[in-house]
Amino acid sequence: MQDSMLAVQKAILDFDFDAIDEAVRSCLDRGIPAWEIIRDGISQAMVVVGDKFSSGEYFLADLVMSGEVVEEAMALLRDKLGTADNFSKGQVILATVKGDLHDLGKSIVSMMLSASGFEVIDLGVDVSEEKIVQAAKNSGAKAVGLTMLLTTAASSVKNVVDAFIEAGMRDKVRIAIGGASANQRLADESGADAYGEDAVKAVALFDRFLQEV
Repeated sequence: MQDSMLAVQKAILDFDFDAIDEAVRSCLDRGIPAWEIIRDGISQAMVVVGDKFSSGEYFLADLVMSGEVVEEAMALLRDKLGTADNFSKGQVILATVKGDLHDLGKSIVSMMLSASGFEVIDLGVDVSEEKIVQAAKNSGAKAVGLTMLLTTAASSVKNVVDAFIEAGMRDKVRIAIGGASANQRLADESGADAYGEDAVKAVALFDRFLQEV
């Protein structure tokens, strides 16, 4: 199983479309669940992509290419994740914070949440705190997920939390962070409610959040 996951990771890091197709199909043929391929294969590769981009080893074109390979993998995995029941567990707002154009991790989290029965409001990338707060006001969503790849965008997390405080909504909304440059320390320092290490944990986090509010 370890070799299978390494093959998935290598295909993403090598921007190899043929290899990702073969690696994902091999995992599925071995009976490895789709969510496990995402958690142990794709998500782990994305951490490396983020590190390489932040260090200057990868450029924007490399980031785009790795994202396209991930999309190739996702096309094979979406149907295997199952479909959500005919009800919504609740709404979740997702956004890549201001100052960051990273979209890979957010797309995976969005897909996992949708497949698990959540209604996802995806605001896109480089999203201001004002737009996130307004989306929560308009939708009534009680949970927000913020992602980031670049360490330079970390301050935007606290800006979002502060914006909810200023709007008088902080006690009504739960905020989780994730992405290659996110960690528990950032969550604690910014005032966010939780840090999610991967898309699978994000589903459990939002399940808990929407039971709390």
